[in-house]
Amino acid sequence: MRKTTLSAALLSISFAVTAQIPQLVKKWETDSALKVPESVYYDAKNKVLYVTNIDGTDPWAQDGKGSVAKVGLDGRIINAEWVQGFNAPKGMGLYKGKLYVADLNKVHVINVATGTVENSITLPDAQGLNDITVDKKGAVYVSDSQGKKVFRIVNGTPELYVDGLARPNGVLWHKKNFFILDNGILYKLGKDKSLQKITDGMEGGTDGIENVGGNNYIVSCWGGVIWHVNTDGTKTILLDTREQKINAADIGYDPKNKILYVPTFWKNTVVAYELK
Repeated sequence: MRKTTLSAALLSISFAVTAQIPQLVKKWETDSALKVPESVYYDAKNKVLYVTNIDGTDPWAQDGKGSVAKVGLDGRIINAEWVQGFNAPKGMGLYKGKLYVADLNKVHVINVATGTVENSITLPDAQGLNDITVDKKGAVYVSDSQGKKVFRIVNGTPELYVDGLARPNGVLWHKKNFFILDNGILYKLGKDKSLQKITDGMEGGTDGIENVGGNNYIVSCWGGVIWHVNTDGTKTILLDTREQKINAADIGYDPKNKILYVPTFWKNTVVAYELK
């Protein structure tokens, strides 16, 4: 009787742990009119998605073909090239109606109300800007994957923020905490700017990071894997599309409706998943 009770208790605990692992349920996918979409940003106020288009076979080409698309929350492409004239635009951040877009060695500032570029901030020391996050005061943080650094822009002036990284990509400012994805590792930045490792082993080019409530985060890997990560270091694969050769680049997230938006890069679409 005692063994049976113990087995039942262990089964119950195992079921409870399993039940806590979220799932991604596909809701829709855009048509393939996008042009090598690299990043998605969810704009709650305007109820729209912004998507950066690299548009070319070289993700770092200075060719003037890049653009930002505007996509509806139902998956309808409103304008595949809403704002044009960029090179290889990637990560984005939004603050008080201004959309910041990383583009090689520049950060462009788009007025979302008018769809015009108001400013382009050059970072002379940058080699390959990638992801962007903005803190509550409007400071813009941008990773330099090729330069192995993170920069901060305050009042239009760039400065070095973190140096000595391997290949930083996804960055996220969340509730006074700063997170960096660096070559398969998720770090939290200490107050002294020390790198505090949360977890590693996420191969395939760690790309985007979003908070999905509490200490839980979603991390995308460009190769096609999406992870659920807790700050205690535990992680679980939620989606793996490597066999289908479908990439998972820099993700966006709607926290109210728990919708994850995944750009598929070479497949030229964005896929929406509900996090359950």
